[in-house]
Order: sequence, then structure tokens, then C-alpha cells
Amino acid sequence: AELALGRAGQANPVQAMSNLARENKGSKLWSLVGLNGVLAGILILSFYTVIAGWGVYYFFQSLSGNLVDISSDAAGAMFDGLLASSGTLIFWHTVVAAITIFIVARGVKKGLEVAIKYLMPGLFAILLILLGYAVWTGYAGQSLSFLFTPDFSKLTWGSVLTAMGHAFFTLSIGMGAIMVYGSYLSKKHSIVKASLWIVFADTAVALIAGIVIFAVVFANSMEPSAGPGLLFQSLPVAFGHMWGGWLFGTLFFGLVVLAAISSAISLIEPAVSWFEQNWGMSRAKVSVILGLGVWFVGVGTVLSFNHWSDIHFLGSMNFFESLDFLTANIMLPLGGLFMTIFVAWILSAKARQEQISLSPALEKFFLIDLKWIAPIAVLVVFANALAIADSTTLILAFSIAVYLGYVIGRLRKNSQSR
Repeated sequence: AELALGRAGQANPVQAMSNLARENKGSKLWSLVGLNGVLAGILILSFYTVIAGWGVYYFFQSLSGNLVDISSDAAGAMFDGLLASSGTLIFWHTVVAAITIFIVARGVKKGLEVAIKYLMPGLFAILLILLGYAVWTGYAGQSLSFLFTPDFSKLTWGSVLTAMGHAFFTLSIGMGAIMVYGSYLSKKHSIVKASLWIVFADTAVALIAGIVIFAVVFANSMEPSAGPGLLFQSLPVAFGHMWGGWLFGTLFFGLVVLAAISSAISLIEPAVSWFEQNWGMSRAKVSVILGLGVWFVGVGTVLSFNHWSDIHFLGSMNFFESLDFLTANIMLPLGGLFMTIFVAWILSAKARQEQISLSPALEKFFLIDLKWIAPIAVLVVFANALAIADSTTLILAFSIAVYLGYVIGRLRKNSQSR
């Protein structure tokens, strides 16, 4: 649906939603859906460049041999020291932000296409090398068993909702990135096939990375963990004590960096496209201005791990946690919800069919999904996020709900007038 909106609108998310709403006699408020995505991407990028900076830091630590034979205590001290040093975090945050700005500023042909042309094959090549390494260790089978042997006692509604929320984040749904790429998609390409390839590639990379990571962990008789501790504490120890660990550890963190840069490009592109098309500014100038803004907000995330760790913004959450909750649990689900509603209920059948060519039977199923299944599922994810929130966040959510009711009322009014 989001790819279809992008190709049909042929513009940045804000302008595309505005154009399509006007063409299909919808409310002008639909442009806010695009604006929500643009803002979400920028806010996510502000803390994403900080986290990506950790990957760059560990890449150079591995390259210089500092992770060879590192002990568990030393690995923990290294990570804790990194988080405690605001100067170090700001430096690597700046490096990632600068690389992202440089690539995006060069434009679609010289920047995005060239970056993707080399980043994606490089990412897959390193991933396949690491997969071969995981098989060579003899622990790939144990990794597969750990990942794929079902334990239905762990399959709770909470885990399902977490997975659905993660799907929004990993596929960049609801933030306008997919819409921008859709606007660049030629009409000779099938949106359905493109969507399937996106989902397949994203899932395949995640699964292969999981096999590699846990094979390395099991090869060193370590307990599998999750989150930053696994990536920046357990894995350095594992690679540091394995044969060829210097090479494969460096390749692994190089993979992390490549994946981070490619994602950072997607996060800032919707905003750059909007300013370039609607504000008459050059791409290079917009990229620098937005990049500086992202960098400045990112400093707040840096300080959240040290000097501001006890300062709360949304309820009991610090600056970083507040941004993470606001974007991942509110802005992205809302963006996905409204995009789904627009394609299902506002976009004309003719326009929808032009973009998404399906057989009558598949189109009927697709419409049922768009009109009922997907919106309800997204609302459940949204409600789950609010259920675990504190009072301050609930006030924010209530404000959004009022806005949501207003929009739905306007849509109903416009629909009746048609």
C-alpha cells in the first residue's frame, strides 16, 4: 500500500498524500500522514546515528586488534566506558551523520543508487562469508535448533505484538521511506513483486545474521542473550577467542556499519525529498541543514546514556527512551494505519488497480485485508503500547486519539458528500 501511494503520488510523502487526497476528493488533512512519516524518520535517525556510531567504534576496535583475547570483564568495561564517555559517543555519532549527509546530498543517481549498488552486495557478501564461517565452526546446527525449535509456551500475545511492532521498524513502514522509494519505482516494475522481494530480503538477512551470531556464541560456550549486550559484549568476547576471530569479527562489525548506513539513508530521504520539492532548496543544502538538526537532537540521546540518565521526559523515560517510544509505538503504527485506510477507503478503485495489478480473486482478498484485518491489527499494536505506558504518555496518546477522531469524522463527511 505504501509503495502504491508513493508511485501514484510521484512526490515526497507530504506532497504525495496532498496530491492524492485532492485527486480522490479527500480531506487536506491527509497530508499530515506524510508529515508524520517525515518527522518520525528524522527523530529515529537522531538516535539511530548514535547507536550506529557504536558499530563504527567496535569496527575500528576489532580492526586494530583490541578485541583479540578480550575477557568478558574487559568487554563489559569497554562497553560501559563507551556509554559513559559523551565525547566519544558524540565523535562517532558525528562520523555516521556526516557519511549519511554526504551520500544523500549527492542525489538519487550519484548518491542513493551508487550507495545501494555497493552497500547491498557488500552486505550480502560479508553475510555469506560469515555464514560459511558459522557452518565451519560446527555450531550452525545448534544455532538453527535454538532459533527454530518451537517453544509454544513463549508464544504469548505480548511476543506477537512485539513482533508486529518490530515489523514496522525493520521494514521502515509508516515513516514515508517506502513511499519515497515507491515514487522512484518505474511503472514497468510490479509493486507486488517488489513488496515480496523487500519482505523476503529483510527476513533472510535477519535469519542468516541470527544463525551467524548464535553459532559464534555457542562455539564459545556462552549463554545466548539479546539486545546491545549480545552485540557489543558477548560477540566481542566470542570473536576474540576464536580462530580467525580478528578477521571475522572485523567483517561482522563491518556488516553492522554497512547495514546501519543503508538504513540511515532511508530515514532522512523522505525529509530531504520534501524540502527539495516544496521549499525550493537544493538537495545539498537541505541535506546539510537536516543533518545538523539530526546531529543536534542526537546529542540528547548521547547524554541519555550518561549525564542525563536520571532526567525524565515522558513519564519515567529519559530522552532516548522517550524518542524511541514516541516513534516506534505511536508515530509508525499511526502512519501505517492511515496509509492503509487511505488506500482501502479513499484511493479510487481505478487508481489502486493501476498501481497494484492483481487478479479479481487476489484483489478481493487484498481489499478485505486493507479494509479490516490490517487496521484492526495495527490498532491492537497501538493499544498494547498505550496499555504499558504511564500517565504522561497516556495524555499524549489521548491528544492523538482526539486528532484521530477528528480526521475520521472529516473523512466520513467527505465520503458522504461524494
